[in-house]
Amino acid sequence: MANLKEIRGRITSISSTMQITRAMKMVSAAKLKKAQDAIVMLRPYSEKLQEIIQNVNASSDPDQVSVYAQKREVKKVLYIAVTSNRGLAGAFNSSIVKELNIQFQNNAHHEIEVLTIGKKAFDAVRRSRKVYSNDSAVFDNLNFDSVANVTEGVMKSFREGTFDEVYVIYNKFVNAATQEVTTEKLLPISMPENEEAPAETDYIFEPNRAEILDNLIPKSIKTQMFKAVLDSVASEHGARMTAMHKATDNAQELKNDLVIFYNKARQAAITNEILEIVSGAEALKNS
Repeated sequence: MANLKEIRGRITSISSTMQITRAMKMVSAAKLKKAQDAIVMLRPYSEKLQEIIQNVNASSDPDQVSVYAQKREVKKVLYIAVTSNRGLAGAFNSSIVKELNIQFQNNAHHEIEVLTIGKKAFDAVRRSRKVYSNDSAVFDNLNFDSVANVTEGVMKSFREGTFDEVYVIYNKFVNAATQEVTTEKLLPISMPENEEAPAETDYIFEPNRAEILDNLIPKSIKTQMFKAVLDSVASEHGARMTAMHKATDNAQELKNDLVIFYNKARQAAITNEILEIVSGAEALKNS
């Protein structure tokens, strides 16, 4: 049985841990509000951009297919895994690695490479998978340009035929307690068929439709990638806030149990000391 000094040490250690988990919860809660506002504002823009591309493409020449919409025989696939640079966020990072392994199993007949955004993904796959690139540094100064530079490199590889398909795996933010692991096809983009989505209005385009699509499609791809990263950031803070809240509750419960155990042990020690004193006094009296 642990002595009283060891129990006091454990109680002090748990109290210190609780202070850390509470602080991390508060920091994540503050960062979550900012990240949540960013993704909520970006989603309508991304959806509207997709709608404009579909409307313009619906009335364009079927032979004028964007290079980013060209479908070809799938031989090489790139998966972009978005995690975080830090842990202590529950199953936030492990769920992405698990989904990535499922994709590897389902597409074992293809040559697959991984682009990691986040040190946790890189650490998980670098020894067992072929890593195309590690771009975890985007979190050091997260903005649209830094993510667009990474996306531009991926788009260039797709244009040159290095990869036939590109997917992005990330945690989609639902709320502070819920994140959905999502796998989206980044390239080639899905364009509606002209027969399925005919243009109801004859617009006058300036410049022409081809130039508009050539400018909008790359911007849409970069926006989609930026949205995935922002979703992941908001999900990370939500997951860490929830994890630290649970950790604090568990530490408090453990501390309460130790305090009760400590008080019982202290009471038993005091009782034993009293019994020893009384027994000694009785022995002296009878001697």
